[in-house]
Amino acid sequence: MKTLKTTVLSLMACCVLVCGVATLVGQTPKPKRINRAIELLAQGQPIYYTGSHSGTEGGFEQGKKDAQIYADYISYDMEHAPFDVKGLADYMRGLVAGGPTRSGHRTPAVIVNVPVNGTDEAVVRANAWMFQQVLATGVHGIMLTHADTPGAIRAFVESVRLPIHKQGVDQGISEGRRGVHGGPTAAQIWGISAEEYLDKADVWPLNPNGELLLGVKLEDKYALANAEQNLMIPGIGFAEWGPGDMALSLGIRGPNVAEKDPRMLAARAKVFAACKANKIFFLNSMNPNNVVDMLKEGVMVGPASQEAAEIGRKFTKRQMPW
Repeated sequence: MKTLKTTVLSLMACCVLVCGVATLVGQTPKPKRINRAIELLAQGQPIYYTGSHSGTEGGFEQGKKDAQIYADYISYDMEHAPFDVKGLADYMRGLVAGGPTRSGHRTPAVIVNVPVNGTDEAVVRANAWMFQQVLATGVHGIMLTHADTPGAIRAFVESVRLPIHKQGVDQGISEGRRGVHGGPTAAQIWGISAEEYLDKADVWPLNPNGELLLGVKLEDKYALANAEQNLMIPGIGFAEWGPGDMALSLGIRGPNVAEKDPRMLAARAKVFAACKANKIFFLNSMNPNNVVDMLKEGVMVGPASQEAAEIGRKFTKRQMPW
């Protein structure tokens, strides 16, 4: 009798366990894309990021910690912090080890500020090796700083694209210049085969199936003068006006003065208008007090605290968990 009772109890326990696991699996979100930032933007949802210009603490353990971060993407600074590709590679492996995210993605998206100023085409082409090395670590996008001329932005887009992708070619850009050999290591981070990586490692939204998000900083008077022409180059997903550097470039000092200076307001308006004209997402800082107003204005990308991000997500009725 005891044996029968024990057997029945064991079977009941197994059923409970199996049902529990099935429920847990059923509740796990199934992302549609590798890049969470792109998936959200494609849904019409704003994205919020974190990061700083004091340098991201790279390394495996920091990656594990940041895997569950509230932000939709992580801005990894290598513009003002050291250009440490090994540290970035370790960080990406840490993100994988600490994942998946609550949204079901393998990692949060990571977009790197690379120390290549887009002053002209020659400078970008001469330093394109930096884009290649950063992409080989498995990041999901790159920001080009001081993107001053259309030629510089064109060279940027071509440098990160594989030549097999043809969208936009001969319509403002030539074929891609990126080599194949960084693909296998990046594919491991993305959790796909090297062949699949070749298909997906392209710029969105120019390529609807692309998983790389490119941004440009129109953050000085030179970029401002070319704003409309700069953002006509195919392959860019979002742009910002970089108020800190823009103020210095315009000869404006003091945060309180800069925010109200008519030249700054005009600079922001010009970059924002160029984004709208070319269907490029606009980036602007957000805080808990202004995030709703920013979203109403049409800002779709921004650095934000967790509090500000949660206010924004509630306002836009976002369904995807972070």
